[in-house]
Amino acid sequence: MDAHRLLVLRELADRGTVAAAAQALSMTPSAVSQQLKILSREAGVGLLELDGRRLRLTDAGRALVVRADDVLAALDRATAEMESYRGSPRGLVRAALFPSGAGLLLPRIITALQDSGVDLEARDEDLPASAVPALLADYDVVLTHRDERAVDSSSSRVLAEPLMREPIDLILPPDHPLAYEDSVRLEQLSDEAWISVCGGFPVDDVLLSIAAATGVQPRVVQRINDFRVIEELVAGGHGVALLARHSVSHPGVAQVRLAGVRAARIYELARRPSADERPAVRTVLDAFRTVVADVLAADDDVSRVPSP
Repeated sequence: MDAHRLLVLRELADRGTVAAAAQALSMTPSAVSQQLKILSREAGVGLLELDGRRLRLTDAGRALVVRADDVLAALDRATAEMESYRGSPRGLVRAALFPSGAGLLLPRIITALQDSGVDLEARDEDLPASAVPALLADYDVVLTHRDERAVDSSSSRVLAEPLMREPIDLILPPDHPLAYEDSVRLEQLSDEAWISVCGGFPVDDVLLSIAAATGVQPRVVQRINDFRVIEELVAGGHGVALLARHSVSHPGVAQVRLAGVRAARIYELARRPSADERPAVRTVLDAFRTVVADVLAADDDVSRVPSP
């Protein structure tokens, strides 16, 4: 089987449509369809079937995608071995980071990579952890986050490495009666208007988890993904919110710890299992680990993820 056609099949599996796969590969949709037909003939079994007006993978097609990962990983290993003969790591590594995590880590990571010979091309992607497999179609490394109670993002095609645990705090308007307390229990906020993020993101997952544990159902009046906007709304007296500890920067809000519950998000570093074999990717992963170690050393309230 032709390796390029296996790549076309994997792109279809990752992106969901022929049109999206074609765009990613700089091909026409008809060319993608033709390559997939040839691959089906080479495999001797149907790899695709109609699902309404769209194509989807058959059981055989899904099995071949896993094998395609193996073949393409072997090619990556060969490339990495050739890179190792050139000495220091070289090359471009594409990374996606969730916005608040990028704000905390990315400047330090870029500094750590100076003079390494590796070029880091970083983008902020405001997507939940469930989007990691799709993001890895475009990126070598994805920094994502999840509620500490949620399962990790690992699968047969994704390696997710937990990096650190960051507590979630309560933020209040400065004139709120509880603003100067050392800690607040969620039960004390049963009548409050809440500002949260969209469903599926860790802060909202934490709010729901706390509600389930305490029996206090929050009244969410606004859903905003931008933490800066959330802080402005809280500072203006329009509600209370939960935010990750290192994301709070507005001088006009009070930051108070939650009592009686564990509330945190986990940073995860996701990539394809074969990615670690590229020296340039390993260099970027090591930079993430070094920077996180510095953050942990500087703040006792942020910690490594406990072993299961």
